[in-house]
Amino acid sequence: MSEASLTPQVTGGPATRAEAMPWSLTKRIAFRFCFLYFTLYVVAAQMLGSLFPFADFTELGTLRYPRAVVEWVAKHFFRVTAQLVVTDSGSGDKTFDWVQTFCILILAIVGTAVWSLLRRGPKNYSKLYAWFRVFLRFSLAATMLTYGVIKAVPLQMNFPRLARLLEPYGNFSPMGVLWASIGASKAYEIITGCAELAGGIFLFSPRTTTFGALICMADSIEVFSLNMTYDVPVKLFAFHLILLAVLLLAPDARRLANVFFLNRPVAPSAETPLFRSARANRIALGAQILFGVALVGMNFYASIQEYKTFGEGAPKSPLYGIWNVEDFSLDGQPRPPLLTDAERWRRLVFEFPKFMTLQHMDEANTLYGATIDMKAGSVALMKSSDKNWKAAFSFSQPATGKLILDGEMDGHKIHAQLELFDRSKFLLVKGGFHWIQEFPVNR
Repeated sequence: MSEASLTPQVTGGPATRAEAMPWSLTKRIAFRFCFLYFTLYVVAAQMLGSLFPFADFTELGTLRYPRAVVEWVAKHFFRVTAQLVVTDSGSGDKTFDWVQTFCILILAIVGTAVWSLLRRGPKNYSKLYAWFRVFLRFSLAATMLTYGVIKAVPLQMNFPRLARLLEPYGNFSPMGVLWASIGASKAYEIITGCAELAGGIFLFSPRTTTFGALICMADSIEVFSLNMTYDVPVKLFAFHLILLAVLLLAPDARRLANVFFLNRPVAPSAETPLFRSARANRIALGAQILFGVALVGMNFYASIQEYKTFGEGAPKSPLYGIWNVEDFSLDGQPRPPLLTDAERWRRLVFEFPKFMTLQHMDEANTLYGATIDMKAGSVALMKSSDKNWKAAFSFSQPATGKLILDGEMDGHKIHAQLELFDRSKFLLVKGGFHWIQEFPVNR
């Protein structure tokens, strides 16, 4: 028997040859670590909710036993003595999130070591990587779709609310500045949303994955930069989006270098098929695209409904507007001298049907629940912090833009005459867009 007959013959296309090629030890160990780390991260973090929006997913990392592990590590390893904030905070950079990511990292390192010691074969993980790549593609795509659609609608950053327009700029947090500035430019928000949406959509198909991953990486770097510079508490999550995009681009690193830097021709990429049958692969491709289309449809449907409920398309208060207090009396005394600026009324803001904001002379705002009955001419106020607190007013509108309130609040009789402020007088509202400008409007 000749030596040639003992040598395995590699035939077929690039994908077939790639399946037969042995991986180096370093590559196998790197794959094991990435497989464990990113699978655990996607499952434990918020990404499953984007991947399966039709299901009511609780972040698995917050369930009883994973949560207990994270809390134990925080207490005994990082010496955290305070009670950890786990859910309903709106932050992705909580102590819990950082400790959870540390736990995932340790689990992935230990798992990689055990896997490498107990499993010395196969010589490559081409098939497992093919399926892992599908998982990564759709995990990243679903997340980009979620964030892209809520900007494209637009919903994530609303135009500054009426009460927000009255706040001094110096009172804004860095995150508040970012939200207000993007919300003030609806076109920019839609454009950035479409960019994130495009990155997600191109990840649906294996043929366009490289292009989609490049878009997602650029989008994620921008988001991460904004989070870092405006102190938006989604830094950890945005950084992982960059890592996912880089991981998807890693197999094409040499091809991309040849195209962008070395000006060399490149061969087609070798994509390992999921199945041996061509028919099964066609069905799998169709299923991926259909699932992607379904994700786009569900995201748009949910965002449009939320836009009509919470966004600029939501119903407005029947007394909508900023009402300046022109005359105010307490217990029959006009302009009571004993009241402090923190007690005097300056404005009432009606924006949403069930809420009212009271601004005092010291510019502090107090939000009340409000029940407005236009037929009866009454306004009932409530406090979320005190279920027993109530205030009731009757109102009349003697002329357009005029409002008179009479009622009781905190044991005092109150009479107030108010005038509607024209919202369009705000420069931010009336500024608009101009193709031709002789001088910049920079105030």
